[in-house]
Amino acid sequence: MLLKTLADYGARDSVATLSDDVLHHAKRAFLDWLSALYPGTRVAPCRQLLGAHRAELGFGTSSLPGCGTTAFAPTAAWINGSTSHAVEFDDIFRDAVYHPGCPTIAAALALAEDRHASGSALLAAIVVGYEISTRIGAAVQPSHYRYFHTTGTVGSFGAAAAGAALVAPGDTSVMLHALATSGTLASGLQQAFRSDAMSKALHAGHAAEVGVRAAQGAAHGLTGVADILEGEVGFGAALAHKPNWAMAIDALGERYNITHMTQKNHGCCGHTFAAIDAMLALRDAGLRPEDVASVTVNTYQTALDVTGNFQPNTAFEAKFSLPYVISHALVYGSVRLDAFEPARLTDATVRGLMPRVELIADPDLTASFPGQRAARVTVRTTDGRELEHFAPYRKGDPEAPLSDADLNDKFAELAGPVLGESRMRELRDAVWQLEKQDDLRALRLATDGPST
Repeated sequence: MLLKTLADYGARDSVATLSDDVLHHAKRAFLDWLSALYPGTRVAPCRQLLGAHRAELGFGTSSLPGCGTTAFAPTAAWINGSTSHAVEFDDIFRDAVYHPGCPTIAAALALAEDRHASGSALLAAIVVGYEISTRIGAAVQPSHYRYFHTTGTVGSFGAAAAGAALVAPGDTSVMLHALATSGTLASGLQQAFRSDAMSKALHAGHAAEVGVRAAQGAAHGLTGVADILEGEVGFGAALAHKPNWAMAIDALGERYNITHMTQKNHGCCGHTFAAIDAMLALRDAGLRPEDVASVTVNTYQTALDVTGNFQPNTAFEAKFSLPYVISHALVYGSVRLDAFEPARLTDATVRGLMPRVELIADPDLTASFPGQRAARVTVRTTDGRELEHFAPYRKGDPEAPLSDADLNDKFAELAGPVLGESRMRELRDAVWQLEKQDDLRALRLATDGPST
């Protein structure tokens, strides 16, 4: 049975000696997750969640980094998972159309702190959660993404696997039943992308909480349906069209997907990144906003379905507006957090460029999705020239990964304003030495940020 194979692997690697390379990539994932988490504590829905759960705060030992308090593990996973997805700087596993860090690491950290686990145990749990969930995600794509938000659905498996690795390391039965229970609780609809509501970020938090509760329950004998993935009316049948379950176990425990992550270089929807990179290349070659007569973006259909908004009115909508982000990239040379401040959202030069943009679904690029995320940007200038740049992948993709130095810079940029320079450097250095921590509480994450 498929879930038994995944559970056998998860139990094995939760106690195995993992390679230095795999562990290094787990540290990269953790640092990158923190980079997305800390600025997320300063925007919705973090404040709303803290208010909703005020009576629960200050109990338990699971931290709410950036919020200066703790909660019991399920609540911490719910809030941290949602918060880390809020500013759209979280990691991606391309083949699964999936952000594994938000649900997986939120659940792993909550339970690691709850159990006073070591840094090594946390890293192993992250690896297990990433490996199992990214493979399930790849198996159900691309059809799954038509209606479902993979981070909310498949993320539940990542969180449950990481959770089981911490509450019962080496136990196949607990791993299996945690995964099985999480599968029937998985949720997250694409409609949440289509408005300025806070629901999209909550998908990641829900998946993280589901994983924690499923793991805790399984450790105490709670059982789940072992054929939840491939059963006649199971996850695959309900949420995908002809899933390829062979992908879920292909090279499992041999080829590690965590070493092939995409770490974001832009603070918006990942479907826009190739076009942003192409526009930045043209800018670096000398293109200026006043030169532009028209812009044509050829890319894959899903990118247009998700980000084809020509009239974004809010920061959230602008993050999912391909015309907005490429226009901003040309004007300002980047698409970071400040791209979505009120003054930028109403910038006359940016807004003036947007109507000149045409979006076209390229059949070949559409056929290559999700394994490739490419875009071709063609600019016709006011003096009659035609400039073109093709981005076959995105900066941050496995073909052009962010370096460790890049991730350090990203952490400084995003977490530094919340933590302050000294604490930012202290935490950054501790993450790179995480295997030396005997107890995760030594990171002092619960002291970061204002007390609630």
